[in-house]
Amino acid sequence: MTAEAGERALPDDLEAAREALIAWYEDDHRDFPWRRTDDAYAILVSEVMSQQTQLSRVVEAWEAFLERWPTTADLADADRADVVGFWTDHSLGYNNRAKYLHEAARQVEEEYDSSFPETPDELQELMGVGPYTANAVASFAFDNGDAVVDTNVKRVLYRAFDVPDDDAAFEDAARKLMPAGRSRVWNNAIMELGGVACEQTPACDEAGCPWREWCDAYATGDFTAPDVPTQPSFEGSRRQFRGRVIAALREYDELELDTLGHRIRVDYAPGGEYGREWLEGLLADLSDDELVETTERDGDRVARLRR
Repeated sequence: MTAEAGERALPDDLEAAREALIAWYEDDHRDFPWRRTDDAYAILVSEVMSQQTQLSRVVEAWEAFLERWPTTADLADADRADVVGFWTDHSLGYNNRAKYLHEAARQVEEEYDSSFPETPDELQELMGVGPYTANAVASFAFDNGDAVVDTNVKRVLYRAFDVPDDDAAFEDAARKLMPAGRSRVWNNAIMELGGVACEQTPACDEAGCPWREWCDAYATGDFTAPDVPTQPSFEGSRRQFRGRVIAALREYDELELDTLGHRIRVDYAPGGEYGREWLEGLLADLSDDELVETTERDGDRVARLRR
């Protein structure tokens, strides 16, 4: 598919799609503390800590870091070894991030007169701040960013609007979708959508996804994405035969294992590739899911649905 094709897949009524997502986010979203501030320093710390680290683990470290070094001036004056030590003690990943953050604080103090730059391009002048982090800080601190495009956002755009797996196409679609002058709420909202509703395993209805009426994946049932492998074929899969076991036991209440085997596949042979061992594996899976149980009856093993 071409980028042009992906562009045509965007909703005709962009404003309705935008407002639906923003309303969904504002009605209920995960309450991370950095979402309650527009302090650029605090937001930069959260962004650097969040790189390849689960957000739930970041909260405690973020609060402790800001309690110890509440401003860029405090961090700039700190001993770098102490900052790196904090990073290690809190299992925050690569220590060079701590060094870069310390250096960025010094830059703000010495080169920017204690005031953060406010645009994505200017923020990239800070040590260790790449395009994504610069845009996030510009968006969340100053409402002055471009559309954020991370892995979650790519997954959303690919599934919802059939945007092709191409960086330029994702950037173009994200830019067109974002309402002008609202980067703070928009980027938070679309990343939240990818984080709670459109994860690798989607939770469309459970999370009340606001884009279901426009979503190509929701309409077709194909939830593959750039970071989600193509789902194996259902035909001939264990999922298919697990379903056949349940259907057979619903019909016959209980069945001796070999009788059950013959009812769920025509090539069942007790000692063959698809025989008793294969069937017992299916039944073990279903037992673990508390759906089926097996018992001994008159010298034979029988299977039945768990009541």
